[in-house]
Amino acid sequence: MRVAIIGGGGREQALAWICRRDGHEVDLHDELGDVSTGDTDLVIPGPEAPLVAGIADECARRGLACFGPSSAVAWLEGSKSRARMLATSLGIPGPRFASFEGTESAADARAWWEDGARRPIVVKLDGLAAGKGVAVPADDAATIDAIETATRSGRFVLEERLRGPECSLLALCDGTTAVALPLAQDHKRIGEGDTGPNTGGMGAYAPAPVPYSADELLAVFVQPVLDHLRAEGTPYVGVLYAGLMLTVDGPRLIEYNVRFGDPEAQAVLPLVASDLAATALACTAGRVADAPVRTTGHAAVTVVAAAAGYPTTPQTGAVIRDAGRDSATALRFDAGVTATDQGDTVSGGRVLAVTGVGSTLDEARVAAYGRLTDIDFAGMQYRRDIGWRALGAQLSTYAAAGVDIDEGGRAVEQMRTAVESTHGDTVLGGVGSFGGVFSATAITTLDDPVLVASTDGVGTKVELAARLGRYRGVGADIVNHCIDDVLVQGARPLFFLDYLAADQLDASAVAEVVQGMAEACRAAQCVLLGGETAEMPGVYQRGAFDIAGTLVGVAERGALLPRTDVAAGDVLIGIASSGPHTNGYSLLRRIFGWIPMDSVPDGFDRPLGDTLLEPHRSYLDVLEPAMASGSVKALAHITGGGLIENVPRALPDGLGAVVEIGSWPVPPLFRLIEELTPTMAVDERYRTVNMGIGMVVICAPNDAPWISDLIDEPTWRIGTVVDGPREVTLIG
Repeated sequence: MRVAIIGGGGREQALAWICRRDGHEVDLHDELGDVSTGDTDLVIPGPEAPLVAGIADECARRGLACFGPSSAVAWLEGSKSRARMLATSLGIPGPRFASFEGTESAADARAWWEDGARRPIVVKLDGLAAGKGVAVPADDAATIDAIETATRSGRFVLEERLRGPECSLLALCDGTTAVALPLAQDHKRIGEGDTGPNTGGMGAYAPAPVPYSADELLAVFVQPVLDHLRAEGTPYVGVLYAGLMLTVDGPRLIEYNVRFGDPEAQAVLPLVASDLAATALACTAGRVADAPVRTTGHAAVTVVAAAAGYPTTPQTGAVIRDAGRDSATALRFDAGVTATDQGDTVSGGRVLAVTGVGSTLDEARVAAYGRLTDIDFAGMQYRRDIGWRALGAQLSTYAAAGVDIDEGGRAVEQMRTAVESTHGDTVLGGVGSFGGVFSATAITTLDDPVLVASTDGVGTKVELAARLGRYRGVGADIVNHCIDDVLVQGARPLFFLDYLAADQLDASAVAEVVQGMAEACRAAQCVLLGGETAEMPGVYQRGAFDIAGTLVGVAERGALLPRTDVAAGDVLIGIASSGPHTNGYSLLRRIFGWIPMDSVPDGFDRPLGDTLLEPHRSYLDVLEPAMASGSVKALAHITGGGLIENVPRALPDGLGAVVEIGSWPVPPLFRLIEELTPTMAVDERYRTVNMGIGMVVICAPNDAPWISDLIDEPTWRIGTVVDGPREVTLIG
């Protein structure tokens, strides 16, 4: 065929590439007037503006087959308010919304937002805005400013802000039926970690690992629209793009577009094995089934290189240097590029995109960023984290990240007999309680003292610390973890001994780790008694190290926790964690493997690396007044196994606990973990990381207000003790 493609951006270059790959003659044109009617078999409009303006209608008048919707239905993208109203009338799930127009509507718009309890919203201009007509304000002041700015632009829409990973569904429609291309995920915002202003798109990858099939999504978000428009006498032919958000309540519609996405097209089209032009032509004849879509089964990652100053004031004119060349696994698609006497120069905001293709997303990502290293121009900016949400989306269990909690539990049970065979009457606590309890009547300052010991490690958090060269925090981690483990048995720390091993010892790194230990010990009035360092080349990887430690504390026998009077109806009071503490890092390192640690994700107040390396806090000082009151029945330190496995450690047989999700404010890091692991069951997530609760106090309901007042920081009633199996049930 001879195919005419309207437009000259990266999307259109990708369309031209796939058509030429399948042997078709392709011409790119700025407008339909340049197209020769007599020898053109198919017209594919790229951008949305010509479609809204009626290019498909003009093609029909000229007898040209056009793979694009008529102006009678292109308003699906041309008017966000009208599209949202249609979707609502068809029962298509989406956010709460309202439409407004003009500067006089500012008060009404603010009132609508305030009536929604000032929850986060998204502000969208109603018409075409080249992908940049959306504001995602971060706080109340920014929301008010975004509303006032929108009122000066004409008609606009306010929508409740949904949370979750996004998904791009590109459906090829013949007026009656639709077939889907591989699902993709776009990266709309300029900054890494999905921060900063919206753009036309900074990258994409496909297929996006989502817990829904393309056919399921077509049935909910595309087919009802096709059926409605056909019944209205305006059948939809072309690409119908449904931008979706995968919330905890299921997929929700963000927007409709009436063309191939950009940069989604650059990521999706290289995965199409069949003849795309033949399928498009079949759609124009109402017979998409005559040319079904086949895919390669591979993966693709597209990274956009943008001009300096983009998206607000892109700077043009820079000369583009490219030391590489395209291959079967690495493709360059130009967008804002103009050939001059000096060579290719920057002429637009989004300058070019590179797409890597591989058998896995990891291979595709390596190919894309490898090709990008060949390219350079003054002020070039691109995101280093394209595809970063895919890692978490592919994990449904902690075991998939390389850690099997169940296997750890089985190991404890298998060693229990051997360990307990060495116990006598002086041992008061058993295996599996994170600390041994030993009677020590020689400590004469107490009436009936017992020694309480804890041995633990920092785990794979040390890999992140080594990678970032940040060692002091993990020294505090091991001390505070052990302090909290003896604290839950009612003990105060006496002394601590450490163990550090590495492939090759670095004196400055060791000194920083020990400094962190010493600071934590001093804060707890605990003696750092001594320790051991070991250099073990060949055992650890180059640059890797490990930390473990043992802490011994002391308690009165009569004050040991948990008490025997824990009963149904007792209250669970949650105290905030300082972060993931020392648990779940095999998962965290996996899901954040493709995002730079110096990025500041949306909602964070500091870089991701700082957030992940926040030291494990000690609860000794904050809990001391409450414990002195005699009203604390039990404590649960939320470490490995999360709330699911640690709360039951504080309960006797015959009692369980109900924990109400939503009863405490989940910090931004843990909200992001929820978004990044949509296929992970809630129970699995809550036994992998602490979700913002680091310690749980169990007390009688009448004592709960008193206990909360004695704890000098915010606390939350997160659940209750109930009759039943010794396990946690999550509700809410």
